Amino acid sequence: MRAPCGQVSRPPLGTWQHGGVTSATHLPSFPAGADSADAVLLGLDPEQREVATTLRGPVCVLAGAGTGKTRAITHRIAYGVRSGQLMPASVLAVTFTNRAAGEMRGRLRSLGAGGVQARTFHSAALRQLQYFWPKAIGGEVPRLLERKIQFVAEAGARCRIRLDRGELRDVTGEIEWAKVTQTVPSDYPAAALKAGREAPRDMAEIAQIYGTYEQLKRDRGMIDFEDVLLLTVGILQDRHDIAEQIRTQYQHFVVDEYQDVSPLQQRLLDLWLGERDSLCVVGDASQTIYSFTGATPDHLLNFRTRYPQATLVKLVRDYRSTPQVVHLANGLLAQARGRAAEHRLELVSQREPGPDPVYAEYPDEPAEAEGVALRIRDLIAAGVPAGEIAVLYRINAQSEIYEQALADAGVPYQLRGAERFFERAEVQKAILALRGAARSGGNDPLLDDVVELGSQVRAVLSSTGWTTEPPAGSGAVRDQWESVAALVRLAEDFARGRPGATLADLTVELDERRAAQHAPTVQGVTLASLHAAKGLEWDAVFLAGLTDGMLPITYAKTDEQVEEERRLLYVGVTRARLHLTLSWALSRAPGGRPSRRPSRFLNGLRPGSAAPGSRPGAPAERGARKRGHRGPTLCRVCGRTLTEAGELKLMRCEDCPSDMDEGIYERLREWRADQAKEQGLPAYCVFTDKTLVAIAEAQPSEEGELSMISGVGRRKLDRYGAEVLAICAGQDPGAGDADDA
Repeated sequence: MRAPCGQVSRPPLGTWQHGGVTSATHLPSFPAGADSADAVLLGLDPEQREVATTLRGPVCVLAGAGTGKTRAITHRIAYGVRSGQLMPASVLAVTFTNRAAGEMRGRLRSLGAGGVQARTFHSAALRQLQYFWPKAIGGEVPRLLERKIQFVAEAGARCRIRLDRGELRDVTGEIEWAKVTQTVPSDYPAAALKAGREAPRDMAEIAQIYGTYEQLKRDRGMIDFEDVLLLTVGILQDRHDIAEQIRTQYQHFVVDEYQDVSPLQQRLLDLWLGERDSLCVVGDASQTIYSFTGATPDHLLNFRTRYPQATLVKLVRDYRSTPQVVHLANGLLAQARGRAAEHRLELVSQREPGPDPVYAEYPDEPAEAEGVALRIRDLIAAGVPAGEIAVLYRINAQSEIYEQALADAGVPYQLRGAERFFERAEVQKAILALRGAARSGGNDPLLDDVVELGSQVRAVLSSTGWTTEPPAGSGAVRDQWESVAALVRLAEDFARGRPGATLADLTVELDERRAAQHAPTVQGVTLASLHAAKGLEWDAVFLAGLTDGMLPITYAKTDEQVEEERRLLYVGVTRARLHLTLSWALSRAPGGRPSRRPSRFLNGLRPGSAAPGSRPGAPAERGARKRGHRGPTLCRVCGRTLTEAGELKLMRCEDCPSDMDEGIYERLREWRADQAKEQGLPAYCVFTDKTLVAIAEAQPSEEGELSMISGVGRRKLDRYGAEVLAICAGQDPGAGDADDA
């Protein structure tokens, strides 16, 4: 019997197995020969069965990764239809992607509930808008604008604001965010500031483009996808007769991925419901990774505040991943903070034990890519299909090195959610410019007095608008910059490998690389960003490039932004069924300074990371390439070779921008003055100014991180380390331990 609010008496999670099923992905959607409502419930675990049989009143299902949430809600609908408690035409199930809606429709058909509507929010609203427009507004329905980016470009031109391709995509994204948060053009700057948006242009300019874009659509009788929701909301608010007609049609609602609803989608759902509460929502706050689009888990987390009588069911039996993978996923969330973390689910694997996750440290990025490719080749040789393997990374610009490594290893691959590296417009434009400069030879004024190949490449690409300094914020502009920066790094590596190489030699190399990467895509290893991997799963997953600065990404500044980065890694971990490898590289290029640190999210999880005073990096498997002699040290901002002692200490050029924490720097200076006075020493004998700047930029949180900073040797680490770390953590360094050192 079910108790109020979903509190049920059930067998221990760790001992119960249902039907011998081990993977949610491969579950039969309907038991063979089933011909009754009760047969729909066969094979469901106790919590899934509770979801399926609770057909009245509000129901909130908190479903962890791999726990069979789609199975639970489709069987719920099918059980209601088969038992006669729900009429198929009275149910509307909504989700967020066409793929998910199509999968839901297929499962419902196989369960004998084919008459149920399963659609995305936009698809459901568009059907209603088209049907009711003549009655509510009159005349023909406005044409739907499939690609708004062209109108945004025209709006920018009318405002005399020039937008490049990347800025167009990002400004379009800002307009979409404004609309789903129901923000009008005049209110955009204030709303964006309040929300902490990283705008790609001046916010007043974006507001101007946004307003002109809206006027263009009105003048031409067109609407975009956000208008579909806005207009449907407007009609349902103004025309109570139409709202009642829809509410008569749809009596019961199911919403999947409820943590991703925007304020506008929630408003539409409220209007569909009216005063009723026949609503089942399913979600997981720990998988909220799309807040930049306006998605918020608040509606999921506030559900029982809004509906105190709601039945709450938690799905925590993980049928996708092995106990080893689930243990790591739980460990990641155990360190999380914030409201979403307070509602995290402790998953319990229902699979047989498998291999432990592999933590692989490499000396440089090429070694990491080569190591990943060789491991993948071994897995394929051992019988794992290439299509059941994925390499996941934080940003699309990271794909190129893995494309090349897999091609070199003879492993087929396919890119998901991004163009092939050499097919990206910004890469093609850059190569075209390099080819033109190579043909000009010594007649190109850009290359006057520029001898070194890397410098020549930077000079040529700077003429196309690329800068050595990355743009602020995230989005398409940053991805575009990263793609061209990858070309610059490739040129520098090529020059180191072939001293005396020319621009012409480089263009030949680029052409050869492009040709070599034309690998088959069918049944290939998937290369994807972590965002694009949401909702997917593979037998083997490689999470690559897990360094601080990449995950969390450098522009994640606030606590909530950092926590979303942690959730992004959690999503990546939970994509793996059996094999999971997490890797990072200590430097970018072979011979570079090993200054990178593994992602802070792995602290306490990877072997050896919790040992006090240990060097950052687990005693993990090493890459195939051994660290050779130390090569030139490159600026971590612009990539220029560093020669001055002060620049080497900072790991950047003197005139490159600093990300120093001014508050930490001033506290360090005050502390240094006190130490110098107490010991009767010049201040620089404690730490030089450059060392203090380097500390304030790195903001180390443990001794191992502090020891990586030039100017902090063993003696000074022992003498001052605890107090410096306390200052970096915002704490009072206390009375001097220096006397005891």
